[in-house]
Amino acid sequence: MSAERRSRSVTRADVARYAGVSTAVVSYVLNDGPKAVAPLTRERVLDAVRVLGYRPNAAARALSMGAADMFGLLVHDNRNPFFAELCHALDQASADAGRSLLIVNSDRTQISTSEQIRDLASRQIGGLIIADVLTASEQSLVESLGIPTVVIGQFGETDGLASVGVDFALGARTATEHLIGHGYREIAFAGSAARYDERERGWRDALTAARLPLGPLLHTPFSYQGGYDAAVRLVEAGGMPRAVLTASDQIAIGMLTAFGERGVRVSDEIAIVSFDGTVTADFVWPRLTTAAQPLQEMAEAAVQLLGDPDAAADHRAFPTRLRIRESCGCTL
Repeated sequence: MSAERRSRSVTRADVARYAGVSTAVVSYVLNDGPKAVAPLTRERVLDAVRVLGYRPNAAARALSMGAADMFGLLVHDNRNPFFAELCHALDQASADAGRSLLIVNSDRTQISTSEQIRDLASRQIGGLIIADVLTASEQSLVESLGIPTVVIGQFGETDGLASVGVDFALGARTATEHLIGHGYREIAFAGSAARYDERERGWRDALTAARLPLGPLLHTPFSYQGGYDAAVRLVEAGGMPRAVLTASDQIAIGMLTAFGERGVRVSDEIAIVSFDGTVTADFVWPRLTTAAQPLQEMAEAAVQLLGDPDAAADHRAFPTRLRIRESCGCTL
C-alpha cells in the first residue's frame, strides 16, 4: 500500500479500483444486496477490503440506506439490576439483528425526557425502544417522529405504539397463591404508589379469591432503600404479617437486610416472594422465590416488532415463571 493511501482514509472507490469492479458492486457485497454478486467477484472485493483495511463509514451507510444500523434505548435507570439485565438482553437481540444499541438514561436531571428523545431521533436511529413510563406529551412527541418504536415492560397495551411486556397481574396472583398454598393467611404487599400497579391488583385478586383479608399495603420506592424502609415500618408497627409479596427483587433484598439486622428470620418468621427474576435473587440468603420475567424473549420480540412495518400497535404479552427458592418457606 502506498504512503499516500495510508495517509488518508481508505474509500469505497479505493476498494473498487483494487478489486477491478465498480463501487456499486462493492456496495452490493458489503450490504448483501440488493443485487447478487458472483462468488469469485465477491472474494476479490472482500480481499481488497482486508488488504486496504477499509472501514465503512457508519453514518454515511445509514444515510444511504435511509435508516441507521442502530437502535436507541431510553431506560429510566440502567443501574437498577432489572434494567441492567434488560439492557443486556436488548443489546444481544439488537446485535443478532445486525444493529448496535445506543442507551440513554431518562433519570438525568439536566435534560428532559423529551429532549433526550429528540436527541436520539437526530442520530438517525432505525428504531426506538422505550423502557420507561411516558407522559401524554412525550408519547405524542414519539408518535410524531415517525420512527419505529416499541415500549417494553409496561402493564399492557400502549395506544398507538407497539409494546412488549408480561402479565403482571397474573404473575403476582400466581406468586400470592403460592404463599397461600403454604398456609399463610396474612400476606402483605410492598410496591410503588407512583401509579396503579398491576402486581398489586394480582395480590388483591388472589387474597379475595381465597376469602382472605388484605394484609398490610406498603407503598415504597423501587429500590433497596425502599425495601429496607418498608421492612423497618413492618417491624416497628408490631403484629408482623406471615408473608409479603414485593413488586421487585430490589425491594425484597432491601427487606432481607432490614429483617436480618432486627433478628427476624426470613422464611421461618416471615416469607418473601418477589418479582422480576434478576440474577441477584440467586445470590442473597435465603435465595428469593421470584416471578421471573423472560427478558431475552421480550427483547427478541421488541427487536422483531421494530422490523415489522405492520406491527405499529401490536402488543406481545409473556407469562412470568415462578422460580422456587427458599425465601417463601420451600425446602430445596
